[in-house]
Amino acid sequence: MTLLLAGIALLSFAAAVVLGLALQPADALTVRAQALARRDASVPEARRLWRETLIDRATQLCTRFDLLRGDEARSAALALAQAGWRSADALVLLLVARLVLPVVAGVIGWLVLRQAGVAAASALAVAALLVIVASRVPTLFVQNAAAKRRIKLQMALPDALDLFVICAEAGLSLDAAMRRVAREMAPGAPEIADELALTAVELGFLPRRGDALANWAARVPLASVRGMVNILAQTERYGTPLAQSLRILATEFRSARMMAAEAKAARLPAVLTIPMIIFVLPPLFIVLIGPAIIQVMGQ
Repeated sequence: MTLLLAGIALLSFAAAVVLGLALQPADALTVRAQALARRDASVPEARRLWRETLIDRATQLCTRFDLLRGDEARSAALALAQAGWRSADALVLLLVARLVLPVVAGVIGWLVLRQAGVAAASALAVAALLVIVASRVPTLFVQNAAAKRRIKLQMALPDALDLFVICAEAGLSLDAAMRRVAREMAPGAPEIADELALTAVELGFLPRRGDALANWAARVPLASVRGMVNILAQTERYGTPLAQSLRILATEFRSARMMAAEAKAARLPAVLTIPMIIFVLPPLFIVLIGPAIIQVMGQ
């Protein structure tokens, strides 16, 4: 009877494991698509309609002022891609924010100051200053997001490169290696996984494979990524061994990371000097001289 119960429990556990594996998504892209679908489904209908109306109005405004063409729109799209936002809606909202936000800030500043009794010349000067500041706010927001994303990519790139070396030594092609590394890096570093997955897709449908690598280097403006792109482009062009080139590059990345850590450790005494003077020496003087001062004051 005990053996029968143990066998039933074991079979139930095996069935649960098989069912879980069957329901598990195949890769990180499927996980992300399911997450986006759940997020869209959880958004209330009124909020979804308001968002769609806002995007439609912004698109009409961009079309009327012809904002979606020219170098300014291309540079804005590149900045958004570096920050991780590649949709057309993000570009439209950024361009409209650059156009509308300075006007709104200037008008509100002018009205508030005039209602407060400020002179017209002073109110006009402050309103002009608000216009200048507000025109820079969307760009600074995107640049800040891109800088934070670059830091995350820089931290995750050495681990991704080590996985690249393993995949290349296993005989995988460049496309398959990128997809495999993206799938393995997705739980811990979704930023690098997203870039690798997109590059793998572009390698499959772009007429020139070098364009996909160049797009990756443009989206991630890091020296380490440019070096990796150059190695991969050289491998694609001249047929050099991929595993050997990536192994050399991984060694250089590890050496650079160790040198950066040593440089940060060498700067530590100089950085700690001012905090020690401000926060350590005054309490030390109080502890050493305080009792003597209290005794003298008591006498």
